[in-house]
Formats: sequence, structure tokens, C-alpha cells
Amino acid sequence: MSRKIIFLTILTLGLAAAAASATEIRGDYIESRSADVYTGSCFANGEVNLVGNQALVAWKIGSGSWQGVPLDGLVVAGAVRASATLGDPYANPYPAKSVLLVDERATPKQRQALAAFAREMGGKLLSEVVEVEALPMSMVVEREGHHDARASFKAGQIAALETRPIGDKDHFCGNETTFYPPLTETSHAMPAVALEDQYRGPGLGVSWSCSEKRSAFVGTFER
Repeated sequence: MSRKIIFLTILTLGLAAAAASATEIRGDYIESRSADVYTGSCFANGEVNLVGNQALVAWKIGSGSWQGVPLDGLVVAGAVRASATLGDPYANPYPAKSVLLVDERATPKQRQALAAFAREMGGKLLSEVVEVEALPMSMVVEREGHHDARASFKAGQIAALETRPIGDKDHFCGNETTFYPPLTETSHAMPAVALEDQYRGPGLGVSWSCSEKRSAFVGTFER
């Protein structure tokens, strides 16, 4: 084998290793808000400034660590009450108040890392945390091929979210599109119907319960 081939082989392996090490953490993501995300502009305009200022976002760590702390299998979520419709380009939804929900299975160090991870992923959405709650948490994403089919999330008796895929009967005006993007960074996300979306916890001064709304995203994240 020539020196040139050996050099190229080493370089390729080095680049592959660097790419692998650049990904620190990955897993599943789910969200829902109090406005349709998969909709036509007429429906969206009818909801702006009336709803869409409340949201649930949740991550399940498939593998990886944050700030050097392993988080495999743990769940963290945020409940949000914003100042305006989230995603509306003509209004500022911030500041937004949020409550962080962390997996009670986590150690104190892991809980700190989960909270730091969520705040990094959420940005302004989770920048003003008013309370942190440790709860029994679960999150499951069922997949059919490459598509996220169904997902469920539960945090004690405080928050719950369940989704199903969008079907033909969910097209009301015929001009539906993914009107709003996901609230946080994802590597892949698909809009979905929220069968259940509820928050009944402290900290935000409001509770909500929605059902059968085209308000959810299910996907994956990678950092």
C-alpha cells in the first residue's frame, strides 16, 4: 500500500471519528402548543393573538451526556406560558415563563445537567425558569419506517402529551402546510395531532387541556 493511500485512509478515519465525537447527545423530541402548527393560513390567522402562547416541550435522551454527565434514558421537559402566539413573526412572545420537569430517577448531578441541556435547547423559550419539579416521567416514540407514528409523554399528574399521525381527515381547507416550525432545534420533525395536551402544575398561573388539535411535532434531536 502506498504512502498516499495510507495517508488518505488515516485522514478518513480521523474525520469520521471527529464527526462521531462532535455529537454529544441524541434522542427523541416531542412538543405541542395551543395553536395548530399544521394548518392553512386562514386558520392560523384566526388563532393568532388568541391562542398559541402555551406549550409543552420534552426530550428523551437516547444516548450521550451533557456537561460531562451521562444522561442515557432520562427525560426532561418544559411547560411554557409565553407573552404572545409562539411562532408569530409579527409579535414578540418573550419573555416567557417556564417550569422545568426533570426525571426523578436522575441523580442531583444529572438533574442539573438535564436542566442545563433543556435551557440550552430551548433558548429564549426556557430562559426564565420559575420552578423546577422532579417527577416520575415517561416518554415513548413509536415509529413506522422512517416516520414518527405515535408518541406519548407523561410527567406525574402534572403534564401529559399524546400524539397520532396526521391523516386525510385532518385536512380541513385543503391548503394545509407546516405553518410553524418546531419551537426548538431538531434534526428531524414531523407535525402530528395532539390527542391529549395538558398541564395542571404550579408556577405558570394557568392550566390547560387540549385534544384532537394539529398542534404537535414528533422528531429527533442531535447535538
